[in-house]
Amino acid sequence: MAKVKTTYFCQKCGAQYSKWQGKCNSCGDWNTIVEELVQKADPKDWKTSAKKEAKKAARPLLIAEIENTPQNRMNTGNNELDRVLGGGIVPGSLTLLGGEPGIGKSTLLLQISLGLKYRVLYVSGEESQQQIKMRAERINPNPANCFILTETKTQNIFRQVEEITPEVVIIDSIQTLHSDYIESSPGSISQIRECTAELIKFAKESNTPVILIGHITKEGSIAGPKVLEHMVDTVLQFEGDRNHVYRILRAHKNRFGSTHELGIYEMQGSGLREVTNPSEILISKNDEDLSGTAIASTLEGMRPLMIEIQALVSTAVYGTPQRSTTGYNAKRLNMLLAVLEKRAGFRLGAKDVFLNVTGGISVDDPAIDLAVIAAILSSNEDIALQKDTCFAAEVGLAGEIRPVTRIEQRILEAEKLGFASIMVSKQSKIPKGNFQIRIVKVAKIEDVVSHLFG
Repeated sequence: MAKVKTTYFCQKCGAQYSKWQGKCNSCGDWNTIVEELVQKADPKDWKTSAKKEAKKAARPLLIAEIENTPQNRMNTGNNELDRVLGGGIVPGSLTLLGGEPGIGKSTLLLQISLGLKYRVLYVSGEESQQQIKMRAERINPNPANCFILTETKTQNIFRQVEEITPEVVIIDSIQTLHSDYIESSPGSISQIRECTAELIKFAKESNTPVILIGHITKEGSIAGPKVLEHMVDTVLQFEGDRNHVYRILRAHKNRFGSTHELGIYEMQGSGLREVTNPSEILISKNDEDLSGTAIASTLEGMRPLMIEIQALVSTAVYGTPQRSTTGYNAKRLNMLLAVLEKRAGFRLGAKDVFLNVTGGISVDDPAIDLAVIAAILSSNEDIALQKDTCFAAEVGLAGEIRPVTRIEQRILEAEKLGFASIMVSKQSKIPKGNFQIRIVKVAKIEDVVSHLFG
């Protein structure tokens, strides 16, 4: 007989306890430990299964004895996703895709399922087959190799897998699945861990890639135990503001490639469109000369981007001046304003300063500091900057202009988009090359002010 045991799990980190307590000793959070029923196999049954497993267990090999067989990746037909994955889907891998509700996770994977040349089984525990068909007809009216299954029990899913023998399996989502081996509700810590373990075993034994969709918490992390992210091979994050049409796909973990790549999509009525040149969509096409606007050359992962920085400096109406940012660190803005006042003599302490990164993206690259400074000075002096000038440098507390990494890539991206000049640090080590763009080197903020405003 199988025994049922009561165990307590932390709903945030997945730590296990024999009895309830108020604070989790692992993550330090309070009131996150709940009781769950866990079914344990009988010791006799365990010994019998252990003998069977021992007969087919793999023996240890020396590294020199292991055959080095290259993995042929599966091309998804989606260049942005292939770039983030490192060249395509690896057979037998387990990929976890997370993101906010309504951001487009299901749309992205359904769109890929409909376009793949491989046989795909799309398992949904959240939508009916009719709902998925309506969305599929809007995205791709003539799919050839995509099977839709609405099921939440893993045993039934594996039964259908044996009949269809798909080459790719997509689960939407892992929080809706449940297994007969665990006596707890779907979405609980033990169910998520057990279902993921069953899918990992299936993927490795059959060499079939599995893609999971995961919910996220209000803090933005993937829901479920943290061990879930350690179990899978790749963790992807789908980001973006639902008020904007652009989405960013990042890799937080990738055992088969780099985590520095990212993919950019535009949400449309017919699905997600790949954005091959994001710099053009992040820069406005305004022909008028407007003050308070500067173009920065930044990097998102390994990808160079040209983004537009907008600043507005006005006299403070209230007693305390406002400092407001969108897509930029507010504390770093306060630091740059202090540097401007201390090193360059601009009195901005009694003025409101608003800063915006266009396109709805957030940027942490310190290389946009010089563009932020230029936009603020342009708005304060009400003098428009030249449209064909961009910036790529960090600003230090002493007012010095510091060099940034991979400056050559930034210069080439600016040159490709038709900019006439780029302002960089005097200390930047620029390799010799036939650059068509004019490179302006500055050493401190005073040099920037004199060059821009005479």
